[in-house]
Amino acid sequence: MNTILHKSATRGHADYEWLISRHSFSFADYYNPERMGFGLIRVLNDDIVEPSMGFNTHPHRNMEIISIPLSGALRHEDSMGHRHIITTGEVQIMSAGSGITHSEYNHSDQEQVNFLQIWIHPKEQNIHPRYAQKGFTLEKQKNHFHTLIAPRESEESIKINQEAWLSMALLEKSSKTRYARKKEGNGLYYFLIEGQVKIGSEVLNARDGMGITDATEIEILAYNTSKLLCIDVPMKHYH
Repeated sequence: MNTILHKSATRGHADYEWLISRHSFSFADYYNPERMGFGLIRVLNDDIVEPSMGFNTHPHRNMEIISIPLSGALRHEDSMGHRHIITTGEVQIMSAGSGITHSEYNHSDQEQVNFLQIWIHPKEQNIHPRYAQKGFTLEKQKNHFHTLIAPRESEESIKINQEAWLSMALLEKSSKTRYARKKEGNGLYYFLIEGQVKIGSEVLNARDGMGITDATEIEILAYNTSKLLCIDVPMKHYH
């Protein structure tokens, strides 16, 4: 397998008192020319926001922006008039398209919120901005990759403007599972949220990331109870 390993401790780090952010790829003041993304993934940030704090209203264009709360809840407002709370177990996606402004705040005034923020380059440019969120049951993720986000509308997943799939698996200790790549030419980026797993010959610990560019099906062995995100993403733009 052709792999790239991003150990947790090698990520970029920013501490703004109200926000602690760890960057798998170059972002803001963290710049690493060898970490400009993986395929069409541009950003994977692991953010912890203090109570009642958050990101003031700011703009985006032509980017697919995904938020996955790991603990706590986010409060979202945007220029399309959406006002929502996104809780742990839910996933939010915005297609920024031709342009959108939004804010994201910790909904709690007592507890931190920890969430993953993922940016993926879009397939079509300048589409009408779009917002969606959905809750997912843990049972469907047990020892199995359950699709959260997919290119086409479905009752089971949320739509993204790209030939990309995001899936989550909750793995029991000593369990094995497999992931089959959804589209030829796509790469697979794994981000281990918690636990310890073996993918190929590599062992991943919590918050490690691993990209694979040349495999159609991957077997994963969980050494401990683990939560694993898989991003199945084009390595280049499809025209």
